[in-house]
Amino acid sequence: MFDNATFDERLDTMTDVKISASKVNVFYADTHAIKDVDVEIKDKMVTSFIGPSGCGKSTFLRCLNRMNDTIDICRVTGDIRMDGQDINAKDVDPVQLRARVGMVFQKPNPFPKSIYDNVAYGPRIHGMARSKGDLDDIVEQSLRRGALWDEVKDRLHSPGTGLSGGQQQRLCIARAVATEPEVLLMDEPCSALDPIATAQIEELIEELRQNFSVVIVTHSMQQAARVSQRTAFFHLGHLVEYGETGQIFTNPSDERTESYITGRIG
Repeated sequence: MFDNATFDERLDTMTDVKISASKVNVFYADTHAIKDVDVEIKDKMVTSFIGPSGCGKSTFLRCLNRMNDTIDICRVTGDIRMDGQDINAKDVDPVQLRARVGMVFQKPNPFPKSIYDNVAYGPRIHGMARSKGDLDDIVEQSLRRGALWDEVKDRLHSPGTGLSGGQQQRLCIARAVATEPEVLLMDEPCSALDPIATAQIEELIEELRQNFSVVIVTHSMQQAARVSQRTAFFHLGHLVEYGETGQIFTNPSDERTESYITGRIG
């Protein structure tokens, strides 16, 4: 059945759905920000959300770990499931959900604590370590996953805020993966970084997808093309088109996608 399929198409067919969203709408008071979005996020893949500023991509991203719950005027309707479970069900604790669906924000935001305590914070509050030795192991593994261990192993008790911007963002990634999430959300994680730090984060994203489903909002189409296997194009609150990244960029099926990619809208 795969004779004429590309490797990406074969992988896509064999990969499980991690998060499915159906008829998702988001309202900020009277503003209808997200309109009837349907999407399936595949496991162990990088999915990029692209589109013009204000198109709803970050708003939709925050639906996936219920960050919109923290905004009083925000209302979300529709169905979002992770491994088949309704994440908005009354018996789902948002704090526990956010341990399973980690998030990295646009600007690096390390806690005003040591490098060690930044990473140890989540495992401590979730009771993941039985001893100091366990916690030490989690911190080291997380910093290795964040491609930061070799740079900070001799100064773990120095402030996280003393690191460079790119190092701070990798620290935030290490902090996010320390709770062993299944999904990692990244909201424009490179927009505040220089090209060298951006390249390091992109390389890290490729490594992270071996263990996590990664969803990244990016304003850079080049970045989406480099790091993701699947891409979703948002425009004016609608999910216009979603598919394999190569197909979206080389042969989009919707003229709005083509207009955005070629720079006619944006």
